[in-house]
Amino acid sequence: MTVRPAANQDRALRLRERARLLELRYGAADSETVLEAAIKHVFPGRIAVVSSFGAESAVLLDLVARIDPATPVIFLETGKHFDETLAYRDRLAERLGLTDLRSVTPAAEDLARADADGKLWQRNPDLCCHLRKVLPLQRALSGFSAWINGRKRFQGGLRGGIPVFEAETGRIKVNPLAHWDAAQLREAFENRGLPAHPLADQGYASIGCAPCTAPSGSPVEGAEADARSGRWQGSGKTECGIHKAPWARHQTPRA
Repeated sequence: MTVRPAANQDRALRLRERARLLELRYGAADSETVLEAAIKHVFPGRIAVVSSFGAESAVLLDLVARIDPATPVIFLETGKHFDETLAYRDRLAERLGLTDLRSVTPAAEDLARADADGKLWQRNPDLCCHLRKVLPLQRALSGFSAWINGRKRFQGGLRGGIPVFEAETGRIKVNPLAHWDAAQLREAFENRGLPAHPLADQGYASIGCAPCTAPSGSPVEGAEADARSGRWQGSGKTECGIHKAPWARHQTPRA
Protein backbone atom coordinates (compact mmCIF):
# COMPACT_ATOMS: atom_id res chain seq x y z
CA MET A 1 0.00 0.00 0.00
CA THR A 2 1.31 3.43 -0.96
CA VAL A 3 1.66 5.89 1.91
CA ARG A 4 0.32 9.29 0.95
CA PRO A 5 2.50 12.39 1.36
CA ALA A 6 -0.05 13.83 3.80
CA ALA A 7 0.33 10.76 6.02
CA ASN A 8 4.10 11.12 5.95
CA GLN A 9 3.84 14.77 6.88
CA ASP A 10 1.47 13.97 9.74
CA ARG A 11 3.86 11.30 11.05
CA ALA A 12 6.77 13.73 10.86
CA LEU A 13 4.81 16.37 12.77
CA ARG A 14 3.95 13.88 15.52
CA LEU A 15 7.59 12.83 15.79
CA ARG A 16 8.78 16.42 16.05
CA GLU A 17 6.19 17.06 18.76
CA ARG A 18 7.36 14.02 20.66
CA ALA A 19 10.97 15.20 20.45
CA ARG A 20 9.90 18.64 21.65
CA LEU A 21 8.11 17.18 24.67
CA LEU A 22 11.06 14.94 25.52
CA GLU A 23 13.36 17.94 25.27
CA LEU A 24 11.13 19.92 27.64
CA ARG A 25 11.17 17.07 30.15
CA TYR A 26 14.78 15.92 29.93
CA GLY A 27 16.72 18.56 28.02
CA ALA A 28 18.25 20.06 31.18
CA ALA A 29 18.82 16.72 32.93
CA ASP A 30 22.21 15.10 33.40
CA SER A 31 23.37 12.49 30.89
CA GLU A 32 22.72 9.52 33.18
CA THR A 33 19.09 10.58 33.68
CA VAL A 34 18.60 11.07 29.94
CA LEU A 35 20.04 7.65 29.11
CA GLU A 36 18.14 5.87 31.88
CA ALA A 37 14.89 7.36 30.63
CA ALA A 38 15.56 6.69 26.96
CA ILE A 39 16.84 3.11 27.37
CA LYS A 40 14.56 1.81 30.11
CA HIS A 41 11.36 3.84 29.98
CA VAL A 42 10.75 5.76 26.76
CA PHE A 43 12.14 3.33 24.16
CA PRO A 44 12.66 -0.02 25.94
CA GLY A 45 13.95 -2.61 23.47
CA ARG A 46 13.65 -0.12 20.62
CA ILE A 47 16.80 1.99 20.95
CA ALA A 48 20.43 1.52 19.85
CA VAL A 49 23.72 3.35 20.27
CA VAL A 50 25.73 4.33 17.20
CA SER A 51 29.42 4.59 18.01
CA SER A 52 32.57 5.20 15.96
CA PHE A 53 34.78 3.90 18.80
CA GLY A 54 36.76 7.08 18.30
CA ALA A 55 38.72 9.35 20.62
CA GLU A 56 35.77 10.27 22.87
CA SER A 57 33.50 7.24 22.45
CA ALA A 58 34.43 5.45 25.67
CA VAL A 59 32.60 8.03 27.79
CA LEU A 60 29.18 7.49 26.18
CA LEU A 61 29.63 3.72 25.96
CA ASP A 62 30.57 3.54 29.63
CA LEU A 63 27.44 5.48 30.59
CA VAL A 64 25.27 3.17 28.48
CA ALA A 65 26.93 0.02 29.83
CA ARG A 66 26.23 1.11 33.40
CA ILE A 67 22.51 1.32 32.57
CA ASP A 68 22.15 -1.73 30.31
CA PRO A 69 25.17 -3.45 28.72
CA ALA A 70 22.80 -5.36 26.42
CA THR A 71 21.83 -2.15 24.61
CA PRO A 72 22.63 -2.70 20.90
CA VAL A 73 25.77 -0.83 19.81
CA ILE A 74 26.09 -0.22 16.06
CA PHE A 75 29.59 0.25 14.62
CA LEU A 76 29.85 1.23 10.95
CA GLU A 77 32.64 -1.00 9.68
CA THR A 78 33.47 0.96 6.54
CA GLY A 79 36.44 -1.16 5.57
CA LYS A 80 38.62 1.96 5.83
CA HIS A 81 39.16 2.20 9.58
CA PHE A 82 42.55 2.29 11.26
CA ASP A 83 43.61 -1.10 12.58
CA GLU A 84 43.93 0.64 15.94
CA THR A 85 40.24 1.53 15.89
CA LEU A 86 39.17 -2.06 15.26
CA ALA A 87 41.39 -3.29 18.09
CA TYR A 88 40.06 -0.54 20.37
CA ARG A 89 36.46 -1.48 19.50
CA ASP A 90 37.02 -5.06 20.61
CA ARG A 91 38.99 -4.09 23.71
CA LEU A 92 36.48 -1.49 24.85
CA ALA A 93 33.46 -3.72 24.24
CA GLU A 94 35.05 -6.42 26.38
CA ARG A 95 36.15 -3.97 29.07
CA LEU A 96 32.66 -2.46 29.40
CA GLY A 97 30.81 -5.75 29.06
CA LEU A 98 28.84 -4.71 25.98
CA THR A 99 26.98 -7.81 24.84
CA ASP A 100 25.32 -6.71 21.59
CA LEU A 101 27.98 -5.11 19.38
CA ARG A 102 26.91 -5.01 15.74
CA SER A 103 29.57 -4.23 13.11
CA VAL A 104 27.70 -3.19 9.97
CA THR A 105 29.40 -3.25 6.56
CA PRO A 106 28.56 -1.57 3.23
CA ALA A 107 26.58 -3.49 0.64
CA ALA A 108 28.96 -5.41 -1.64
CA GLU A 109 26.94 -4.45 -4.72
CA ASP A 110 27.21 -0.74 -3.90
CA LEU A 111 30.98 -0.97 -3.60
CA ALA A 112 31.29 -3.07 -6.77
CA ARG A 113 29.29 -0.51 -8.70
CA ALA A 114 30.80 2.72 -7.37
CA ASP A 115 34.07 1.91 -5.58
CA ALA A 116 35.61 -1.13 -7.23
CA ASP A 117 39.14 0.25 -6.80
CA GLY A 118 38.59 1.36 -3.17
CA LYS A 119 39.57 4.94 -3.99
CA LEU A 120 36.17 6.60 -4.11
CA TRP A 121 37.23 8.59 -1.03
CA GLN A 122 39.66 10.45 -3.30
CA ARG A 123 37.21 11.14 -6.12
CA ASN A 124 34.00 11.78 -4.22
CA PRO A 125 34.29 11.67 -0.41
CA ASP A 126 30.61 12.51 0.07
CA LEU A 127 29.49 9.53 -1.99
CA CYS A 128 32.05 7.32 -0.27
CA CYS A 129 30.56 8.23 3.12
CA HIS A 130 27.09 7.67 1.74
CA LEU A 131 27.84 4.13 0.60
CA ARG A 132 30.00 3.13 3.56
CA LYS A 133 28.14 4.88 6.39
CA VAL A 134 24.77 6.45 5.56
CA LEU A 135 23.15 3.51 3.74
CA PRO A 136 24.50 0.83 6.15
CA LEU A 137 23.20 2.84 9.11
CA GLN A 138 19.78 3.13 7.53
CA ARG A 139 19.65 -0.64 7.24
CA ALA A 140 21.03 -1.21 10.75
CA LEU A 141 18.43 1.07 12.36
CA SER A 142 15.51 -0.76 10.81
CA GLY A 143 13.18 -1.77 13.64
CA PHE A 144 14.48 0.82 16.10
CA SER A 145 12.44 3.84 17.19
CA ALA A 146 15.41 5.85 18.48
CA TRP A 147 19.19 5.97 18.50
CA ILE A 148 21.85 7.44 20.75
CA ASN A 149 24.99 9.21 19.57
CA GLY A 150 27.85 11.16 21.11
CA ARG A 151 27.72 14.53 19.37
CA LYS A 152 28.56 17.60 21.46
CA ARG A 153 27.87 21.29 20.91
CA PHE A 154 31.46 22.32 21.60
CA GLN A 155 32.53 20.43 18.47
CA GLY A 156 31.10 23.32 16.48
CA GLY A 157 29.86 23.40 12.90
CA LEU A 158 26.47 21.76 12.41
CA ARG A 159 26.70 20.49 16.00
CA GLY A 160 26.73 23.87 17.70
CA GLY A 161 23.03 24.02 18.49
CA ILE A 162 21.95 20.41 18.84
CA PRO A 163 19.23 19.62 21.40
CA VAL A 164 19.24 16.53 23.59
CA PHE A 165 16.26 15.07 21.73
CA GLU A 166 15.55 15.65 18.05
CA ALA A 167 13.37 14.10 15.36
CA GLU A 168 15.07 12.82 12.25
CA THR A 169 13.90 10.62 9.36
CA GLY A 170 11.27 8.71 11.27
CA ARG A 171 13.15 8.27 14.55
CA ILE A 172 14.10 10.14 17.69
CA LYS A 173 17.81 10.88 17.98
CA VAL A 174 19.20 11.23 21.49
CA ASN A 175 22.26 13.40 22.14
CA PRO A 176 22.95 12.82 25.87
CA LEU A 177 26.37 14.49 25.78
CA ALA A 178 25.23 17.58 23.86
CA HIS A 179 26.13 19.94 26.73
CA TRP A 180 29.48 18.34 27.62
CA ASP A 181 32.75 20.20 27.08
CA ALA A 182 36.37 19.11 26.71
CA ALA A 183 37.12 19.44 30.42
CA GLN A 184 34.25 17.12 31.35
CA LEU A 185 35.49 14.52 28.90
CA ARG A 186 38.99 14.63 30.37
CA GLU A 187 37.57 14.27 33.85
CA ALA A 188 35.38 11.32 32.85
CA PHE A 189 38.28 9.45 31.29
CA GLU A 190 40.37 10.00 34.41
CA ASN A 191 37.72 9.34 37.05
CA ARG A 192 36.31 6.25 35.38
CA GLY A 193 39.69 4.83 34.37
CA LEU A 194 38.65 4.55 30.73
CA PRO A 195 41.26 3.44 28.19
CA ALA A 196 42.17 5.98 25.53
CA HIS A 197 42.08 5.26 21.81
CA PRO A 198 45.58 4.11 20.75
CA LEU A 199 45.86 7.04 18.31
CA ALA A 200 44.95 9.69 20.87
CA ASP A 201 48.55 10.11 22.02
CA GLN A 202 49.60 10.60 18.40
CA GLY A 203 47.54 13.78 18.09
CA TYR A 204 44.29 12.42 16.65
CA ALA A 205 41.50 14.39 18.32
CA SER A 206 38.72 12.99 16.11
CA ILE A 207 39.14 9.61 14.49
CA GLY A 208 37.26 8.36 11.45
CA CYS A 209 38.36 6.43 8.38
CA ALA A 210 42.12 6.27 7.90
CA PRO A 211 42.36 7.93 4.45
CA CYS A 212 40.36 10.97 5.59
CA THR A 213 41.73 11.50 9.11
CA ALA A 214 44.86 13.40 10.12
CA PRO A 215 46.36 14.38 13.49
CA SER A 216 44.93 17.57 14.92
CA GLY A 217 46.05 17.66 18.56
CA SER A 218 45.25 15.66 21.67
CA PRO A 219 41.70 14.29 21.97
CA VAL A 220 40.31 16.63 24.60
CA GLU A 221 42.92 19.34 24.93
CA GLY A 222 43.66 22.57 23.14
CA ALA A 223 41.18 24.83 21.39
CA GLU A 224 37.73 23.27 21.52
CA ALA A 225 36.84 24.62 18.07
CA ASP A 226 39.60 22.42 16.61
CA ALA A 227 38.21 19.18 18.01
CA ARG A 228 37.35 17.84 14.53
CA SER A 229 39.90 19.73 12.47
CA GLY A 230 41.70 16.54 11.47
CA ARG A 231 38.74 15.19 9.52
CA TRP A 232 38.61 15.62 5.73
CA GLN A 233 41.33 18.26 5.81
CA GLY A 234 41.33 20.67 2.90
CA SER A 235 37.93 19.57 1.57
CA GLY A 236 35.50 21.84 3.45
CA LYS A 237 33.65 18.69 4.53
CA THR A 238 32.81 18.45 8.24
CA GLU A 239 30.27 15.59 8.55
CA CYS A 240 30.06 12.07 7.13
CA GLY A 241 26.32 12.36 6.48
CA ILE A 242 24.76 10.07 9.10
CA HIS A 243 23.64 13.21 10.91
CA LYS A 244 21.97 14.49 7.76
CA ALA A 245 24.45 17.05 6.49
CA PRO A 246 22.72 18.85 3.58
CA TRP A 247 24.73 17.02 0.90
CA ALA A 248 23.67 13.62 2.26
CA ARG A 249 20.11 14.08 1.02
CA HIS A 250 21.11 14.03 -2.64
CA GLN A 251 23.50 11.11 -2.98
CA THR A 252 22.90 8.05 -5.15
CA PRO A 253 25.18 5.03 -5.40
CA ARG A 254 26.93 5.98 -8.65
CA ALA A 255 30.64 6.51 -9.20
